Amino acid sequence: MSDITALTAKQAADAVAKGDLDPTDLFEAYRAKAAADDLNAYTWVAAAAPAADGVAATPLAGVPLAVKDLFATEGVPSQAGSRILEGYRPPYTASVVARLAQAGAPLLAKTNQDEFAMGSSNENSAYGPVLNPWDRTRVPGGSSGGSAAAVASGSAPWALGTDTGGSIRQPAALTGIVGLKPTYGTVSRYGMIAFASSLDQAGPLTRDVTDAALLYRHMVGRDPQDSTSLDHPEEIVLPTARRLDGITLGVPDDLTGEGVEPGVLARFEETLKVAEGLGATIKRVALPHADYGLSAYYVIAPAEASSNLARFDGVRYGKRADADDLLTMYTKTRHDNFGDEVKRRIMLGTYALSSGYYDAYYGRAQRVRTKIAQDFAGAFQDVDFVVTPTAPTVPFALGSKTADPLAMYLNDYFTVPISLAGIPAISIPAGLSEDLPVGFQLAGPAFSENRILDAAHALEQAIGFDATAGRAG
Repeated sequence: MSDITALTAKQAADAVAKGDLDPTDLFEAYRAKAAADDLNAYTWVAAAAPAADGVAATPLAGVPLAVKDLFATEGVPSQAGSRILEGYRPPYTASVVARLAQAGAPLLAKTNQDEFAMGSSNENSAYGPVLNPWDRTRVPGGSSGGSAAAVASGSAPWALGTDTGGSIRQPAALTGIVGLKPTYGTVSRYGMIAFASSLDQAGPLTRDVTDAALLYRHMVGRDPQDSTSLDHPEEIVLPTARRLDGITLGVPDDLTGEGVEPGVLARFEETLKVAEGLGATIKRVALPHADYGLSAYYVIAPAEASSNLARFDGVRYGKRADADDLLTMYTKTRHDNFGDEVKRRIMLGTYALSSGYYDAYYGRAQRVRTKIAQDFAGAFQDVDFVVTPTAPTVPFALGSKTADPLAMYLNDYFTVPISLAGIPAISIPAGLSEDLPVGFQLAGPAFSENRILDAAHALEQAIGFDATAGRAG
């Protein structure tokens, strides 16, 4: 094998299992690439390959894993992209990372991210912005931009990200890879540094749909450490579909058209034609409350962030500012070590939860969230999946939206309603616009991951997107 890093994760795992590939050689090949990364995709890279005894017999056969910085990893910096946790080395490992390691996927590196997963461009990291491997003057999307850029550039075979309002799907779209947001609760959140607890969900970022299914298969399951986790009612299987016969795709009137770049909309329409050629039926559906998704999300998520981030006070762990009294220490620690976006969302959330405003803002947003979930449930009575562009634009220039938070938030227009509903969705590459990648999103009912993966696989094979075109190096 001339370049073992050109293999997909599934191909590499099969080669190790057959004895055709040494897992230590595989790890070292990726470790060298990660160490030489020039996209600022990583915050830590393993110093050496772990022991590989018996790894060939495991399901993931020693294929190394890049992990977003907000997953706790014992003895390894886990900083959530923030100065307030700079150098923090947890005494435990997040459940999902531990499960994947047990299944044979050793930790390769930690990836850069927007601070506490708050952002759509990966420009909010305290450790600098991540660059898009397709064009280093553009963003890779966020908040899992480091994981997306690592996979898209070929310096990691696959990676873990988290999705609160689109932070797996949107960077997957902007870097030309696959990103799966699972049904809320199917993956344990234990050991994930929390942003918005009712929305946060871990998921895979991979080169193709088969790899996404393989990684997700070993992430799912009930965890006694996480009371919101649950068992998936189905075993996750690798996708095989080549056709979409009998499948109805719903195109929402409320989530396509206005605000979408012409090239993105053109790729979306072309993908619908591909789906029809594979036997799918296209139908318009109504999601009347989806247009309120962003407004509801940017009340609910900051409110939960305000509560979750109260623990970062300089007392138990993380950085602590010098001060003469306790209140000043709290204030100075948080002032000096939280970034602007985190401060903005804490203030928004604290206001929304404050006495006299709770029902007017947070309570109302939760009622809108229920309406959005009901809209999707109604749509799935008539269609199998709801499909949209993943992001309204191609990757935008670094710095072009940092001064306009509202313009930045609009990048999550298509992804946020699905997060609020708690349902699964996948983004797959749908082609190029302006020589930059465009994503196509499929969302289904809760626990429909197997059907989503099958449909995405059929489309992926028919589209034939070259995922290596944008790789660095």
